Amino acid sequence: MAKIWVDADACPVVIKEILFRAAERTGTEMLLVANQPVRVPPSRYIKSMQVTAGFDVADNEIVRLSGAGDLIITSDIPLAAEVIEKGAEALSPRGERHTKANIRARLNMRDFMDAMRASGMHTGGPPPLSQTDRKAFADQLDRWLAKQKK
Repeated sequence: MAKIWVDADACPVVIKEILFRAAERTGTEMLLVANQPVRVPPSRYIKSMQVTAGFDVADNEIVRLSGAGDLIITSDIPLAAEVIEKGAEALSPRGERHTKANIRARLNMRDFMDAMRASGMHTGGPPPLSQTDRKAFADQLDRWLAKQKK
């Protein structure tokens, strides 16, 4: 059975709560991976894993342990690209599906924005998570979960 992996260090609390309810409701195994302790509700389906601190340590562990068909929750575009290569699916906390068809363009945009910031341009951060983002995430998660039942 496919699992849900959460890049938990940067995942908003409200998204974790949606995930906790969905995992419990559907009996889907979920693992939150982070550099620091992550509080999870008591559940036979939900676990957390703390990895050592360091650049991309949590990402590398998710890539190593996830498999084809799994769902990875991350806003990290390079992580999404790596798990898609393994046959997994990637979903951002804003409900954006990363796919083989769109990941290259998203990597290019990320690299462009990094170059802009490195040149001293202030690009600002992402807007706060909106109610529309939460609904988009929940809808995409429900689609993935429904596909798992078939």
